Amino acid sequence: MENIDQKYQKLKDIIHSYNTLAVAFSGGVDSTFLLKVAADVLQAKTASKTPENNVVAITAKSISFPEREHKESEDFCEKNDIKQVIVSVDQMKIEGFANNPPDRCYLCKKVIFSSIIEEAKRLGITTIAEGSNADDTTDYRPGMRAIEELKVKSPLKEAGLTKEEIRILSKRLGLPTWSKPSFACLATRFVYGEEITEEKIKMAGAAEEILFGSGFSQARCRVHGDMARIEVPEGEIKKLLEDETRQTIFQKIKALGFSYVSLDLQGYRTGSMNEILNL
Repeated sequence: MENIDQKYQKLKDIIHSYNTLAVAFSGGVDSTFLLKVAADVLQAKTASKTPENNVVAITAKSISFPEREHKESEDFCEKNDIKQVIVSVDQMKIEGFANNPPDRCYLCKKVIFSSIIEEAKRLGITTIAEGSNADDTTDYRPGMRAIEELKVKSPLKEAGLTKEEIRILSKRLGLPTWSKPSFACLATRFVYGEEITEEKIKMAGAAEEILFGSGFSQARCRVHGDMARIEVPEGEIKKLLEDETRQTIFQKIKALGFSYVSLDLQGYRTGSMNEILNL
């Protein structure tokens, strides 16, 4: 079994095989690590003073991508002298998106990555990569089908790197994202079959900002009609149940427009909306 250093070298070898690369960049843990390694490897390969000529970050801006995340992606690219291009995608106009079927992520990713590919080609770049890792094969992720159909590369997954290993390597590289909470598109907060609206996406995002602002290390606001189902890490549930904290958070989240605010006693976990699916 390969160790973390062998996997890291494999990743660099994979990236070295590319001449130019466009990274679908969200500013999250995985895509930040991928972009940094790509910039370092391809810069050294071409002996450029900056990686701007052979590596570009393409960021899709949409209603489900919070402004905080967008700003962090811009700050990282600016600090590391990496060219960033923004493509705007109106998710509410994607056919089927608002209906929120189980394959919603596929419908959305197909449009978003098609836009990224089109922009990359305009820049003269034919290789596009995204940040899926080896752990992403263990959950229901219909968006991966779109990535495979469009022939987008997934170097982290190809190298066998897990999320935890990416965090370890990110810390070694001094990346600020090594301890950043995992983030997923806000559309994942809706129970399947429930209509997604711009208003409710903003409500879910605002509720999570309240939780992060209250000191929770991870948080999700799952939307079930007019009810918000809150997830925080299991070890932090006790903190949320403290009277003052509980009342403050309840009042703030209810003020966003939710009729009910509930706490999921199982705690935070990825893909909790998929648990009702017969996979």
